[in-house]
Amino acid sequence: MSAQQEALVLFMPSGRRGRFPVGTPVLDAARSLGVYIESVCGGRGICGRCQIEQATGQFAKHGITSAPDNISPANEVEARYAGLRSLAPERRLSCQARVEGDLVIDVPQDVQVNRQIVRKRAETRHIDRKPATRLYYVEVEEPDMEKPLGDLDRLFAALKREWKIDGLTADFRMLSHIPDILRDGEWKVTVAVHDDGRSPAQVIAAWPGFNGDAYGVAVDIGSTTIAVHLSSLLSGRTVASSGTSNPQIRFGEDLMSRVSYVMMNPDGREALTRTVREAINTLIERVCSEGGIRREHVLEAVFVANPVMHHLFLGLDPVPLGSAPFALAVSSSLDIEASQIGIEINPGARVYILPCIAGHVGADAAGATLAEGPQNSDEVTLLVDVGTNAEIVLGNRERIVAASSPTGPAFEGAEISCGQRAAPGAIERVRVDPETLRAKIRVIGIDAWSDEPEFAEKIDQVGVTGICGSGIVEAIAEMFLAGVITADGVIDGSRGDFNGRIVPDRRTFTYVLWPGGEGQGSPITVTQNDVRAIQLAKAALYAGVRLLMDKLGISAVDRIKLAGAFGSYIDPKYAMVLGLVPDCDLKKVAAVGNAAGTGARMALLNTDHRREIEALVRRIEKIETALEPRFQEHFVNAMALPNKSDPFPRLAAEVKLPEPRLASVTDGDGRRTRRGGRRRG
Repeated sequence: MSAQQEALVLFMPSGRRGRFPVGTPVLDAARSLGVYIESVCGGRGICGRCQIEQATGQFAKHGITSAPDNISPANEVEARYAGLRSLAPERRLSCQARVEGDLVIDVPQDVQVNRQIVRKRAETRHIDRKPATRLYYVEVEEPDMEKPLGDLDRLFAALKREWKIDGLTADFRMLSHIPDILRDGEWKVTVAVHDDGRSPAQVIAAWPGFNGDAYGVAVDIGSTTIAVHLSSLLSGRTVASSGTSNPQIRFGEDLMSRVSYVMMNPDGREALTRTVREAINTLIERVCSEGGIRREHVLEAVFVANPVMHHLFLGLDPVPLGSAPFALAVSSSLDIEASQIGIEINPGARVYILPCIAGHVGADAAGATLAEGPQNSDEVTLLVDVGTNAEIVLGNRERIVAASSPTGPAFEGAEISCGQRAAPGAIERVRVDPETLRAKIRVIGIDAWSDEPEFAEKIDQVGVTGICGSGIVEAIAEMFLAGVITADGVIDGSRGDFNGRIVPDRRTFTYVLWPGGEGQGSPITVTQNDVRAIQLAKAALYAGVRLLMDKLGISAVDRIKLAGAFGSYIDPKYAMVLGLVPDCDLKKVAAVGNAAGTGARMALLNTDHRREIEALVRRIEKIETALEPRFQEHFVNAMALPNKSDPFPRLAAEVKLPEPRLASVTDGDGRRTRRGGRRRG
């Protein structure tokens, strides 16, 4: 086959099929057809989550002959993965395997079940209502030859007479609808008027007779997940919420890889913009269906997003955000028509987008700050939204500073040998017995711990498939507390293997977190490289926090709030044991859920909150961590558990930290040497 030819690819068991150019990665073909195959490393052949099998032979029912040569041979990336981990002979990595001819691809069951759980629920919060869009029912005078006013003018006169609304406008689109609406309603009509207190009030929609339905959506566009919350503009009640994985993942796992995709592909920006808007519209349709709401009754939308997602959603070029000085195309808030950006709600509905704080501290951080209100407190509060790029806000009513820190995707399961996103079967809780070094686990989908009868009853249905972000944090923190790893992050093999729990792994050691076995899935391990990946991620975050503390001239914080999906499910104690956040009274460390989404709902339901966050963003001091000379110093100190130089007295009062000791490692000749493990505080 030539490079210009196409081949037919059929995915089983879904039965979805399509034609693709020869040379297309199987993973790309699957995603374009909506076939779920997990990949958390961006197609680099590192995570191994995208395994598939080729079914060979003649498939008369489908009219396909799937020959062994119709898929590219295994390459060096797959060989390296098979050497480091486990790849069955019949399996391929779909990110590396390419279409060479007609194919039938089987997506194994263990790949199908790992669908991510989107953990961005609407947090319960009372929000005083003062929406920008309100409904008004009026009775309009019928046409009169002695009062030759147009239909729209008589509608405006009725609104002024009955509701004291003056200075109204309407766009040209409404002119073609108002006459029919008035006559269909026998001169009784309900209108939606948008008035944000700044621009002239505008009639954006109208219905014959009485209509009592007015809704809005608050949308949080994350790099990994998208969440939509449907709320009543009349009562403030959240009617329905829904979320999905961000489909832009197929263009790149992290933000910078998506920026690179735009740089390398002429139509890259349009593809990324179209993809995210389609996903948002699908979610809006879903929440409207769940709430029994018609789309035409959705009259407002508020969006929050990190800067790269903000720009891609709006169709703006994100490339300047990929390098210093990280210039935003627009940082202020925006108020535009939904129809201008392809959001499928009422054609006249308005969209409000919160302002961005800085080049890598976006509207999502602004929304989280609005929701948690450090600017309203005397206490110095640290607000952290942990993702591939952590957004950090620190301060109180006197002064507030913000920064971002590149943590990478390790906290989301990427770069971890057995890592995966939060999905059924993923280990999310870990406890390690310091005497036996035996771990008990809890997985998503089973409420019981692994040493409880309920776990054994349900394990066949869910399985143990990997470890997600909250699980790897707890695993490493528990391993440190149990003495499996030292303060400098070395898995210590000097204490023995503890019935196969600590096993040699080339020049280092690996900890067997879950041994697996018949009916219990494959073994789940934590390697030395896994520990290093988490150390690097947490050190980057902590160094960013310490820079902000330096700017405020403080050595401790009064309160810590962990936001976002990851922050919601991580145990604050283990975050502090790991050294992810600075020392603080554990009673004042809390997960605050989807704070960005809460901030979006606040701006949706009350225009005063829009003015509040706009004013606040103007006074927030932005710190660029890459330009700060002390970042490297803080980073190096933060590599230790919990930290090489900063004391943790409040943590030590609550948790028994290990004593400093030496770790045994293996040198290149296989001989055992000793390495120091230091801990302070």
